[in-house]
Amino acid sequence: MASSRTCFAQFGRIIQPAFPTLRTSPLSHSILALQHIRAASGPGGANAQKYKKKDSSKKKKKKSKSTFTQYDLKDAQQFSLCDAMRYIRAFEVGRPPKSSKYEVHIRLRSAKDGPVIRNRIQLPHPVKTDLRICVICPPDSNHYDAAKRNGAILVGEDEVFDLVLAKKFEFDRCICHADSVSRLNKAGLGKILGPRGLMPSVKLGTVVQDVGATVKEMLAGSEYRERMGVVRMAIGQLGFTPIEMQSNIKAFVENLKKDMAIISDKMHKDIHEVVLSSTNSPGFTLNGDFKSPSSPSVEELSTL
Repeated sequence: MASSRTCFAQFGRIIQPAFPTLRTSPLSHSILALQHIRAASGPGGANAQKYKKKDSSKKKKKKSKSTFTQYDLKDAQQFSLCDAMRYIRAFEVGRPPKSSKYEVHIRLRSAKDGPVIRNRIQLPHPVKTDLRICVICPPDSNHYDAAKRNGAILVGEDEVFDLVLAKKFEFDRCICHADSVSRLNKAGLGKILGPRGLMPSVKLGTVVQDVGATVKEMLAGSEYRERMGVVRMAIGQLGFTPIEMQSNIKAFVENLKKDMAIISDKMHKDIHEVVLSSTNSPGFTLNGDFKSPSSPSVEELSTL
């Protein structure tokens, strides 16, 4: 009989598994560690959330400024009125005097959102402009004759309506008599004249009773409107004297201050800079003085 030790050895070989046991190595430990790291950095991992927050913070847009950018004028070169006119005339040498005009640009300290300034002024020394005015009024009336007499280029009702609907009109302003408002609305010209800023309205002062006087005032006056925090307007002919330019600029600034006072309860506006230029010259910032010690005489600037 075999010994008990031999029997137990044979029994152990019978129950031994068919496949050998796997032994873990340092390489397998590294692979498992990398798998854990990848799982932690997956879509729902803590590291992914951390980097996601950093990326989202970088993509945040900068808040846009609520006011127009204004530069400090302390270091800017500024000129008296006579000095500015002297340099501007140098840029206009050789050009016909009537083809160029002085222009003034007033930069405002103002918020971007809010009411804008828009008005009309009759300057002490009017600037001749080629403004083309259309008047809508009954053809067989005194208003028709008055509009023609004072310089309107197109007057009537049906004639005006047909030209506007055909988009063959050429005018810069449109005035309507109060008696023709109903016919104007029925004609459906708002879609054409509205986007161009030509549609007559009571708010803009282009629906009136006395069309003749309004045409005369428009031709003698000058319109101005604030755009992007700047108000621009033709302020004089190239042949104007410094005295005439001074009175025109003064009247314009005073009228602009009145406009700002009217809307002061809605928005505060203030004058930041006054720039004088011409049709073909750069702008010169004015310092408020009429002339400097080195300025040419008024007589020299009064002749072309």
